[in-house]
Amino acid sequence: MATTTKAKAMTKSKTLSDALNRQVANFSVLHMKLHHYHWYVKGENFFTLHVKFEELYKEAALHLDTIAERMLSQKALPLSSLKEALDLSTLQEATGEEDAQQMLQTLVDDFDMICSELTEGISLAEKNDDEPTADLLVHIRTSLEKHRWMFEAYLGS
Repeated sequence: MATTTKAKAMTKSKTLSDALNRQVANFSVLHMKLHHYHWYVKGENFFTLHVKFEELYKEAALHLDTIAERMLSQKALPLSSLKEALDLSTLQEATGEEDAQQMLQTLVDDFDMICSELTEGISLAEKNDDEPTADLLVHIRTSLEKHRWMFEAYLGS
């Protein structure tokens, strides 16, 4: 009986670990995408967006590091190569063809995707009785939901 309980706990942990690694991948891709947008945004809103994209890539780096360190503290291994990140991420790289409006809409879509996945991760963490991880993911989701709302308002959608 104890072996079965242990096996179930390991399966749940593996699933939570997979969900966290997906977010390590997503924030790795998002970090680079935001750098790209920061460097290449053009137009009348350049000054506003250039600064905002810098703020966001710094925040993405913090989320990336925090999730990876949480994984390590739980004896899980975060991915750490660009190839792994691109293979596992549900986000797409910047194409280099986006104008400022498309950059913002892409970020709205990316934040929506990540928030949805974070909700799944929160549920997995709670099922694992891992409140610190659930709390971490709630904090990240709250921040992304606010950014998404602000970009939607900016876009007038």
